[in-house]
Amino acid sequence: MNAITYCLPPTHTPRMARLARLPVFFALADKRVVVAGGSAAAAWKAELLSAAGAQVDVYSAAPCEELAALERHPPGGEIRIVRREWAAPDLVGATLAVGAFDDDVSAADFATVARRAGVPVNVIDKPAHCDFSFGSIVNRSPLVVGISTDGAAPVFAQAIRARIEALLPQGFSRWVAAAVQWRPAVKSSGLSFAGRRKFWQLFTARAVADPHREPSTADVGALVAEARSLGDVVEHAR
Repeated sequence: MNAITYCLPPTHTPRMARLARLPVFFALADKRVVVAGGSAAAAWKAELLSAAGAQVDVYSAAPCEELAALERHPPGGEIRIVRREWAAPDLVGATLAVGAFDDDVSAADFATVARRAGVPVNVIDKPAHCDFSFGSIVNRSPLVVGISTDGAAPVFAQAIRARIEALLPQGFSRWVAAAVQWRPAVKSSGLSFAGRRKFWQLFTARAVADPHREPSTADVGALVAEARSLGDVVEHAR
């Protein structure tokens, strides 16, 4: 008689615990987004979207002065105020839609029309009508940190942001910007995959050790040479 072998299912430990929200970062440069509403809350969202490079169309019959000022001096992408209420065709082709409404009926209508057009929607302070949310932001762009409490404790999120703000020097933004500029040179430097990884480890150590110094092109050559030297050491040690 053949023995019967019982196979237990393999155990698997997830690398990521359950998430209340998935933190994603939209690339909005030159993308059209729609903001419906003319309040100060709508102005803040329009400012954020413009700062991310979006072309922001704001629909409001009575925009607040803050919105009017942003239209004149946007932080990034153009902000255009259309002085009327929004309509369904306005959402066609938009990348994102954001609404600012006092009542649930208007919020629900806006969310329904946006979803029907295939546009992710956020209605400010009305999570039941949101496909995505805005977290608290620490801005060291291109280094950006987003913080979310799933809407449960915004004040707590702001306190966490203040802690992170204190920990991240302003100079980190220059080092991350340098990384963007140097990546093609590192890729064409002749370093192996492991060597390029070592380069970025050395780059990170230098940025963390001296965040207030302006990175220069001389750093690229020095770090490539150091990474190559460390690679040679590893090869000779085999």
